[in-house]
Amino acid sequence: MEKLIGPFKQILTLAGLSLKGSLRDDQLEIITDGGVLTENGLIKAVGKFDDLRRQNPDAVIEEIRGDQVLLPGFIDCHTHICFGGNRAKDYALRIAGKTYLEIAKAGGGIWDTVTQTRLADEQTLLDGLLKRANHHLQEGVTTIEVKSGYGLNVEQELKQLRVIQEAGKLVKSDLVSTCLAAHILPKDFDGDAEHYFAYLLQILLPTIYHEKLTKRVDIFIEKSAFNTRDAAIYLTAAKYMGFDLTVHADQFTTGGSAVAVEVGAVSADHLEAIKAKEIRLLAKSDTVSVVLPGASLGLGMPYAPARKLLDAGATVAIASDWNPGSAPMGNLLLQASVMAAAEKLTTAEVFAGLTYRAAKALNLNDRGIITAGMMADIQAYPCADYREILYYQGKLKPEMVWKKGDRV
Repeated sequence: MEKLIGPFKQILTLAGLSLKGSLRDDQLEIITDGGVLTENGLIKAVGKFDDLRRQNPDAVIEEIRGDQVLLPGFIDCHTHICFGGNRAKDYALRIAGKTYLEIAKAGGGIWDTVTQTRLADEQTLLDGLLKRANHHLQEGVTTIEVKSGYGLNVEQELKQLRVIQEAGKLVKSDLVSTCLAAHILPKDFDGDAEHYFAYLLQILLPTIYHEKLTKRVDIFIEKSAFNTRDAAIYLTAAKYMGFDLTVHADQFTTGGSAVAVEVGAVSADHLEAIKAKEIRLLAKSDTVSVVLPGASLGLGMPYAPARKLLDAGATVAIASDWNPGSAPMGNLLLQASVMAAAEKLTTAEVFAGLTYRAAKALNLNDRGIITAGMMADIQAYPCADYREILYYQGKLKPEMVWKKGDRV
């Protein structure tokens, strides 16, 4: 059934923009008094509302009243929203002056969440994940990547990934799962990193592949996690098994982004500590640079140098890193708006980083742009000028959200 949605004061299609490098606001395609014709969950046409209504007389009209600006649905390409418990005590220690590593050594950090997640049953994890995913959807995020990584053994990692798979059947948004079993070396594992990777490659990843729980594998490359040599071996083996790769890279020290480029990872995420050499590497590669302003806000550290990455020619996506420790906020639009002011990003660069460039980080080519043939994932903000959306720094929320053409 054809459905015509509109009229909208403005439609920002994000069509015709480059995948890599910097963008100017005058490159944005803006359709005034526009409409979107949908059919079977896809966009069939975009243009002037009155023209589309005249050309498609049998289409059902979903009339929009008042001034509304339409954007593609946001895509959050890096989250950890399947977890048990919280780390409020970590945050209290952090704002009192303790470092990330000091908190971890004192029993906090990732291992604290691993402990709480292992204790939680599947229903508890599912309820928490559904609540967070639905909250994201209300704020215009229609596709959400969700990592495991708080189980750190075969049984518990499978528990997390099965919960993510089940949640994907129960929410309107699309959930894209990622196996982050290589988050840190578990404290209760009897062996070193090399033996842990063998354990994952021989037992966990074949099971994940057989059960079709995810197509993606991630690793945290850092002094507190895994070194570049072991990570490259693990990622190469996972790629040979048929998995797409992504890397937690250059958060506190460099090295991870070079590995990401070397193994052909889809994305390198974090990049707060990246230097000129790594920026050039990423800019020359097809690996998406995913910046995570929520982690910078949560940890009180500088943002990833998004401006330098864009000017060098990299593909830059923006994600929330929503997790119970370093980035508990989860407000993607607020984070992107605040980082834009600090990094001097154009409105076009921010919206590209939240939509079609974020889709690239998930190897998705069917969303993130309002044009014919794309998924009808769209959101409308109650304003007359698209510039108001970032101006209010996350305070202005979408009034309407559609997933595959259905209003949610």
